[in-house]
Amino acid sequence: MRPTQLDKARIRELEEIGTRSDTRDVLARATMQAKRDYDDYFVVDIDAHVSEDHFWGEVIELIDNEYLRDLGQSQLRSFAGNNALLNIVPGLSHQSVGGRITHQGRREPDVPQGEHPFVVAAQRSMDAMGLDYQIVFPSAMLLLGMHPQDEVEVALARAFNRWTVERILPMDERLKAFVYLPFNTPEACEALVAQYADAKDVIGFTVCSTRNNAIHADCYARLYAMIEESGKPLAFHSGYHWGDPSFAQLNRFATMHALSFTHYNQIHVSNWLFNAMPERFPKLKMLWVESGLAWIPFLMQRLDHEVLMRPSEAPGMKRLPSEYMAEMWYTSQPMERTNMELLEATMKVMKAETQLLYSSDWPHWDWDAPSVITTLPFLSDQAKRNILGLNAARLFNLDIKPKKPRADAVLATRPGRS
Repeated sequence: MRPTQLDKARIRELEEIGTRSDTRDVLARATMQAKRDYDDYFVVDIDAHVSEDHFWGEVIELIDNEYLRDLGQSQLRSFAGNNALLNIVPGLSHQSVGGRITHQGRREPDVPQGEHPFVVAAQRSMDAMGLDYQIVFPSAMLLLGMHPQDEVEVALARAFNRWTVERILPMDERLKAFVYLPFNTPEACEALVAQYADAKDVIGFTVCSTRNNAIHADCYARLYAMIEESGKPLAFHSGYHWGDPSFAQLNRFATMHALSFTHYNQIHVSNWLFNAMPERFPKLKMLWVESGLAWIPFLMQRLDHEVLMRPSEAPGMKRLPSEYMAEMWYTSQPMERTNMELLEATMKVMKAETQLLYSSDWPHWDWDAPSVITTLPFLSDQAKRNILGLNAARLFNLDIKPKKPRADAVLATRPGRS
């Protein structure tokens, strides 16, 4: 059926989605899904990202080491640009797929004078996706665990945490964050925990999993005790690293993405369990971020098998690995949905109704809208509500009073999209 003249008058012609598109247009379909499926749900996004390269100069100027600050500002003005002091390899950043996926590289248009561009973009994404809270992580800094200079990780961690806590979080009560811990330097981590343990908008502490540290090492015992005492969770956020020799055979980003984001967290979980860390720190709440779900039942079964075969290698473990893992928390993204029977079994064994937290990974290329949960046919309405927000409220002590605008109100700001 051809559109009538009246229909044409109601249609707003949109420019092609690109790096200057308004977030509300990019996410318009998610807003319509919110209106249809979950407008009355309490929704918390556990893992969204700052594209900190857009604001890297603001972070660099907060470095407290005068030499590194001057070096970073010099690199920023010259050859390194927004990769100043970082150890990323721009030529191997294939997430944009030749520029065809533009979410991460976007710069928000029409930012009102006096407002911070990141905060405006975050507010628009929260409104468009129907979120009550959004928890933000860095992006390029996720590789800092492999930086050859530990002092650079410490300096950038301090500066980024200051930028986040002092400049960004106070601008919107719906934005929360984990404090980045420079895990290669335990004493610096301890200082940051002491500094931010009581910060209102800091809901936990995070270690970027892409690193070669043995997380059960005794040098971290005081750090874990401090975090346990704070009552806030410790999150391990996974990632990838082309320079890791174990991935030298991979020649496609898709295979790197499939394996590396599970690889690092599997190593850390295995070491955590076989060295009886849950028994040493029983009240420390552990959260594993951005590894998807498919690896969880595999590791549960594999480690149970191994410990029953070689119990002498885990003398401090009082229960099966799968039992400890079922008490940890996990984030949903990227959710593997190609086999619903497997996904249902995975959610059952990991106790998703109480232990799984929704995450979008916005604005990265493989982000998931809240509908990734609401459209699962085997979940009860209560399970969906728990995963989308109530589990997070319990873990982070969040107020569940609704804070987001209704989807109709968001759509009304973008004529022709309702």
